[in-house]
Amino acid sequence: MTGATGQIQRKISDDYAANRDFHQAGGASLKNALDASDTFQGRHIGPRCGDIRQMLQSLGHESLDALTDAALPADIRFTGTLKIGDEGSRRGEAQVLAELKRIAGENQVLRSCIGRGYYDCITPPVIQRNILENPAWYTPYTPYQAEISQGRLEALLNFQTMVADLTGLPLANASLLDEATAAAEAMGMCQAIAAGENSTADSFYIADDCHPQTIAVVRTRALALGIKAVVAKPAEMDFASGEFFGVLLQYPATDGRLQDHSELIARAKAAGARAAVATDLLALTLLKPPGEFGADIAVGSSQRFGVPMGFGGPHAAFMATRTEYARKMPGRIVGVSKDAAGHVAYRLAIQTREQHIRRDKATSNICTAQALLAVMAGMYACYHGPRGLKRIAQRVRLLTGALASGIRRFGHDVPEECAFDTIRVRPNGLPADVIIDSARSRGFNLPGFEDGSIGISLDETTALADVEAILESFGGGATFRVRVDQLAEQIPPLPEALARRGEFLQHPVFNSYHSETEMLRYIFHLAGRDLSLAQSMIPLGSCTMKLNGTSEMLPVTWPEFARLHPFAPADQARGYLKMIGQLEAWLAEIAGLPAVSVQPNSGSQGEFAGLLAILGYFSSQGQSHRNVCLIPVSRVMNRATWTWAICEPGRRSTRLIWPASCSLIHPRTAFSSGA
Repeated sequence: MTGATGQIQRKISDDYAANRDFHQAGGASLKNALDASDTFQGRHIGPRCGDIRQMLQSLGHESLDALTDAALPADIRFTGTLKIGDEGSRRGEAQVLAELKRIAGENQVLRSCIGRGYYDCITPPVIQRNILENPAWYTPYTPYQAEISQGRLEALLNFQTMVADLTGLPLANASLLDEATAAAEAMGMCQAIAAGENSTADSFYIADDCHPQTIAVVRTRALALGIKAVVAKPAEMDFASGEFFGVLLQYPATDGRLQDHSELIARAKAAGARAAVATDLLALTLLKPPGEFGADIAVGSSQRFGVPMGFGGPHAAFMATRTEYARKMPGRIVGVSKDAAGHVAYRLAIQTREQHIRRDKATSNICTAQALLAVMAGMYACYHGPRGLKRIAQRVRLLTGALASGIRRFGHDVPEECAFDTIRVRPNGLPADVIIDSARSRGFNLPGFEDGSIGISLDETTALADVEAILESFGGGATFRVRVDQLAEQIPPLPEALARRGEFLQHPVFNSYHSETEMLRYIFHLAGRDLSLAQSMIPLGSCTMKLNGTSEMLPVTWPEFARLHPFAPADQARGYLKMIGQLEAWLAEIAGLPAVSVQPNSGSQGEFAGLLAILGYFSSQGQSHRNVCLIPVSRVMNRATWTWAICEPGRRSTRLIWPASCSLIHPRTAFSSGA
């Protein structure tokens, strides 16, 4: 891979130099005269030819090839030709964008009523234009240096305050990677709390009505950590044995049911277990928050607060907990402090999970956040305020109730229990696939369940006409029509046991910026307190977005990409699948490997997934005894990742990836053992 990288660097440098020479000569050079005038490397590779010569002279080399020869041993150098893209043309940014637009056109964007943690939403234009599409917000580096990060730190504190208020728990972090990963982190946090209390419990309950992707991720993490994950119906969970250190519940459930979990959580806590609740922020503007019915941890996604679905991400997950568990919580926490002059200032108050701080003592390998998306979600709450958010939620709930009432009038079974945005229908007289096909012909995706029932989830973008069209899909050709507005008027209030009582989001920041001009000024006020590529070069290497050119960012907000649900039928995502396939093929070519997965959404998750893949391979070959992993001293690896994977037996209270003895040994003696 190193050699391939060297080849790419030399090609970029040659292309860049030729392009610069042509422009500097006023078009006199004919080498690239017919190339596009807006080639990517000409605009985005910073050093000019003179800069390159000066740097090479300082290093004592005549050329980039000479520098490569000195830096890379010949026996690891790639000498072939990379097969990436169309080698016969040198396209400009406009041409590439046109090609990407054609690929995006292969996606078919229907109204997805699939739910399961992903919902269409309205991104306020003032937020899209001035945050998501603004390099002052998407190019700054991680806010480790507080004095040049005050704007983002304040925006992230808004996010934390929003999450804490809505979940009813006093402490929230500055975002996590996604809801499923956050749920897995909650399981690890429950285990860490139990271990601190000298508990020997090794099992964790997962409610069977959690989102399917959440169940899958939590079970995989549990397998790696030696935890017994038990998927069960909430009503059948039994904590009397003392084997369970925690439980994960979904509120509302993935099929829309709303349940009062207070009694179950009380039983769990009486047995020494901790309760984590995966929840929905918009629903919590109407529903009793998890903190009020005993939850110790709340997790979820803030996606529907103004962040497009984007075929599954990225989105900012959240986690909130009780103050006494602050040191067990993964990720970062922004806190309020004072500067040298005594003025209010913000800083990263707790980031104990980071590999550069706790290292092998860390209980999580999370070392990043979805800062840009968390900022958007926090600003969405600032823009709408508590009243606006509650109005959006109430509208969604009333439309959902009206839809359920209308479907019942067609003779289908819909549970009478209250719902927020999702219902599950058992058709009578019509096969489920006929109804689903009818809805799709009207432009709606409805999910089907294995038992023949159908799910429907509504959202902020749902209109009265949408509900009427969905009702027609269940009508089977019935001629009578129902008035959605009249049905909505008949929806009863939420039961007392489930309804939220008391105010939320009372801080002035959520009650001051409700006009576009006010929000615009607030956004730019914060941006002016940060350092980004709009002001300066940032001389740090990282995987943040600062290296993306504007032409690469533009497609993010195209509706063909932004509004596609991750569980939409595959034939509606042909453009996405083609783009992902191309990227995987190119990365595999560069890496010299037969295949590449782009699923992990951060370096920490990629490292962990890689270790699990290696373990899985050896297990499939009947070589589970191979349980030693070598990590060179020069490798800057997330220390918490290998702490999970490689440990001395008995060093921690839980079994990790390899149940037998695990160790670090010197590379020169390792391979002879066959371990």
